[in-house]
Amino acid sequence: MSDSPSPGDIQRLLTIMRRLRNPDGGCPWDLEQNFATIAPYTIEEAYEVASSIEAGDFASLKDELGDLLLQVVFHAEMAGERGLFNFADVVAAICEKMIRRHPHVFGESGVQSAAGVTRAWDEIKRQERAAKSGASHGLLDDVPAALPALIRAIKLQNRAAEVGFDWPSAVTVTDKIAEESRELAEAKDSGDQAKLAEEFGDMLFAMANLARHLKLDPEDALRGANAKFVRRFRAIEAGIEAQGRTMQEASLDEMEALWQEAKRGERKKE
Repeated sequence: MSDSPSPGDIQRLLTIMRRLRNPDGGCPWDLEQNFATIAPYTIEEAYEVASSIEAGDFASLKDELGDLLLQVVFHAEMAGERGLFNFADVVAAICEKMIRRHPHVFGESGVQSAAGVTRAWDEIKRQERAAKSGASHGLLDDVPAALPALIRAIKLQNRAAEVGFDWPSAVTVTDKIAEESRELAEAKDSGDQAKLAEEFGDMLFAMANLARHLKLDPEDALRGANAKFVRRFRAIEAGIEAQGRTMQEASLDEMEALWQEAKRGERKKE
């Protein structure tokens, strides 16, 4: 098995995509698409890749990586039609970037540790941002607005921390969370829904900041919590079904008892 696709394999995919976008006999759906309409599919495919990895389903991962690659090819084909760039330009750009950002591999840098690589990578990225001609010089300007909110919060906080605008420790962030919790309660009592949404957002932002200080990925932590909820809720469903009843027939107390039973079962396995 080859470690990487041969040029012929990539060319075949490019040819298929070009055929799908051909006004003469192409696919009507593919022809109607543009960057904006395809972008949500690109995001969805990236999440499906992550889901396959989390599940340890490598047969699925192969398929999902192919779906994600198709998204890259789709965007490149549309860009080529407009004379902006093509797939070869995309490949050239990422090759140049990876060489530029790994001077310890392709140059003479003496970085030896993973932590050192991360620091060097961030510094190179900072230099690249500063060198962009015609770009805004705002430190936060190039953090993509379309990122999932928790991920963007971490990136905004990390960027601000580059110039020292940061909480000194996790303890101070915890104090901030307590403050935000009080303000959220006050907003709830006020009945002002807009203020309530604002304070809830502040609380989430502070929680993301705490995750950053604790070296945690908040998206990953929440995915874990989601998986735990699904696992325990399924245990409730199984318990009720074993009694020959439906969920609609069960009381909240009964469901809570089954939840606690599932929780205890998980702890015994730890």
